[in-house]
Amino acid sequence: MNEIIWLGRGGQGAFTAAKLLGAAYTIDDKKKYALAFPSFGPERRGAPVRAFTKLDTKPVADRSQTEKADYIVIIDDTLYSPQLQELLKPTGKIIVNSKKDISGALSYDADSIAAEFRLPTANTVMFGILVGLSGVVASDEAVEAIKGYMPSKIQERNINALLKAVREVAK
Repeated sequence: MNEIIWLGRGGQGAFTAAKLLGAAYTIDDKKKYALAFPSFGPERRGAPVRAFTKLDTKPVADRSQTEKADYIVIIDDTLYSPQLQELLKPTGKIIVNSKKDISGALSYDADSIAAEFRLPTANTVMFGILVGLSGVVASDEAVEAIKGYMPSKIQERNINALLKAVREVAK
């Protein structure tokens, strides 16, 4: 099972990204299963949010929070902590949206790509970076997930941002 933890703040779309990944994983294959769910405290914009995506080739019955992740994707770099390393599987990676290099993590300036496409948050950019680094889903599957789950008026900008992010990590 592949397990991904998404960290963001309320309003940044961490749960949306978790759902998009699950949708992309299952989009073309009836033998793939996904579960995406959030975890947050008092509901307010700006509060820390955790979301989880679990991907498997058999039904995902475990609805508990991920204890050991393949990837931790952080949309807001203020949520990074070295202690997050303890939540990774031995080959796991932390991906952070940050302009600065963060020891123990892969840093990408997702905010700049989001701004280029006039997006208010970098969630689909971080989704694209995960797609490009992990290969857990193909970029065309990620595009189809956006088409299926996002309002039509914002699809094109999100798709273009996602594809640019995939290209950025392929360099």
